[in-house]
Amino acid sequence: MPRVSVIMANYNYGRYLASAIESVLAQTLSDLELIVVDDGSTDDSLSVLARYADKDRIRILRVNHLGQPRAKNVGIDESNGQLIAFLDADDLWHPEKLERQLALFANDSRIGVVYSRRTLIDESGNELPYAQPTLYRGDVLSRMFQSNFVCFSSAVVRRRVLEHVGWFDPNIDLAIDYDLWLRVASHYHFDYVDAPLVKYRVGHGNLSRRVGERLKTALLMMRRFLYERGGNGRVHHAIMRQSLAETYGNLGFALRPFDAMQSGRWLARAVAAAPSYRPAWRALAGLAIPSALRGWLRSSDWDRVYRTPENDPRNI
Repeated sequence: MPRVSVIMANYNYGRYLASAIESVLAQTLSDLELIVVDDGSTDDSLSVLARYADKDRIRILRVNHLGQPRAKNVGIDESNGQLIAFLDADDLWHPEKLERQLALFANDSRIGVVYSRRTLIDESGNELPYAQPTLYRGDVLSRMFQSNFVCFSSAVVRRRVLEHVGWFDPNIDLAIDYDLWLRVASHYHFDYVDAPLVKYRVGHGNLSRRVGERLKTALLMMRRFLYERGGNGRVHHAIMRQSLAETYGNLGFALRPFDAMQSGRWLARAVAAAPSYRPAWRALAGLAIPSALRGWLRSSDWDRVYRTPENDPRNI
């Protein structure tokens, strides 16, 4: 039985797939299995996977476009390791990643997840400028509610933790890791390797086109966690209100070019949740004045920090 099961769900990432697989096979920790779940790809993914069909440590499963959460769940169901690692098919690992992470699991039985820092790469694999964010360890529940700081392709989880809190929710298809980490953080500690062990590819997807949908999904998860899963009272009150305000505000800003009335309603909710949240006030002011006078808002904290969908903390 392998020590680590690596789960990789793939849909039409044939151009990156071989590099991702090779980064798993190059790990200094050899006691692993790689389960690739191809979710009904229509590109050259199957021909890429055919090159690895006879590899002892690789299992290839084909499913009929189940979507990300269900495809990943199939991989978990078929896995054997006591530790489960996740790698998206367009990302890459450094060779020592798993070895360094497993050392942390050995130090503390309370740890449910070990993750790491990351670097960003473009479509061609060129490294991009990236300011490393603050990461957290130990009891991270309030921090996780505020922002998903875990790079998904860096995460390793104990199997018993997933057996306790459940797999990915098949009823959602965006920010599925945020939902899972909230459930895990309710019961277990997190730790991280303070080094960029993942190359995270950006610039080739369509997530920015779905920012409104992602934000609404994140808000649904936050409310469900607070009011259906016992999170209310466990998350620090100030963090809870600030986090809700940020999400309301981001929804208001995303809607501003399309529906000023709806935008204003979400911004008003942001102000009600956290009256000291200045970006929402500034955006509300921007709705109330002619567009020709909004130039001063473009250099505000709101535009600088929140305009780019990738900067929303629940979109990592």
